[in-house]
Amino acid sequence: MTKFKSDVEAIDALAQSYKDLKSEIGKVIVGQEETVKAVIISLFANGHSLLVGVPGLAKTLLVSTIAEVLDLDFKRIQFTPDLMPSDITGAEILNEERHFEFNKGPLFSNIVLADEINRTPPKTQAALLEAMQERSVTVSGVRHLLPKPFFVLATQNPIEQEGTYPLPEAQLDRFMFNIKLDYPSYEEELAVVKATTTNSKVDLNHILTGEQIMGFQELIRKVPIADNVLEYAVGMATKTRPGTQRATDSINNYISWGAGPRASQYLVLGAKCHAAINGKYSPDIEDVQAIANYVLRHRIVRNYKAEAEGITEEKVIEGLF
Repeated sequence: MTKFKSDVEAIDALAQSYKDLKSEIGKVIVGQEETVKAVIISLFANGHSLLVGVPGLAKTLLVSTIAEVLDLDFKRIQFTPDLMPSDITGAEILNEERHFEFNKGPLFSNIVLADEINRTPPKTQAALLEAMQERSVTVSGVRHLLPKPFFVLATQNPIEQEGTYPLPEAQLDRFMFNIKLDYPSYEEELAVVKATTTNSKVDLNHILTGEQIMGFQELIRKVPIADNVLEYAVGMATKTRPGTQRATDSINNYISWGAGPRASQYLVLGAKCHAAINGKYSPDIEDVQAIANYVLRHRIVRNYKAEAEGITEEKVIEGLF
């Protein structure tokens, strides 16, 4: 990574890199600005993201475009009911010298797109747990390190539940962000159709290398945060736990399970990164609020009363501000 004279100069460079990334991705992806922003924040914060949206919203295209713009190795895994853990991690095979050697699976990449992650059984979903947390894979008792940087960007269809296996809470908690994709506006859809029904091709430029991304990840952790902002972030996570001292009435009424300590860590890291890409040298409470939905919505579990009354996770989180 380019050596900067100071951390201030490095944050200025990060903010400029974000603008360049957004502009380059915008050549292919029309609209979805908040989604692009959230994915980039999670990458700079060294976290994984779960993209939730109905088919046809360009989730896969978004991930492959980001991988290309970032000059990273990219693999796509289509999750299916018959997928085995070894199909993802790799397996030991007998070579010509009749010795076992490890044949790496598609998980050994910088960006892994886990397409329709909820279509595969829990045994195969669990194969991702070690990779996402430890950045390594253990096969036949031998630990293999994954390349750096390493990100899992998973997609999920929220409406079609036939033949799916809900993600366990332990796995959901490994995702820094849960990003919901909405339908494009009329104008955006017009632009999409116009761009994709001709034979024009877009040439994308590489904006950042893997080494630069890792440099920016280190930088995000060095960003200073005021005590009151830190306390606000941790307070927001602890308020989501029903039956505890800090829980709000809304949480006690509508939530059966709250967010764990990982939520507090991601709220702080996400806020630091949100501040940095906007050219600020330290996050404030608004930065925590800006990424709160992404961090908390998949870490709180609504009870039957909330579902019956149509109370969404977002509505509950809003009450914590």
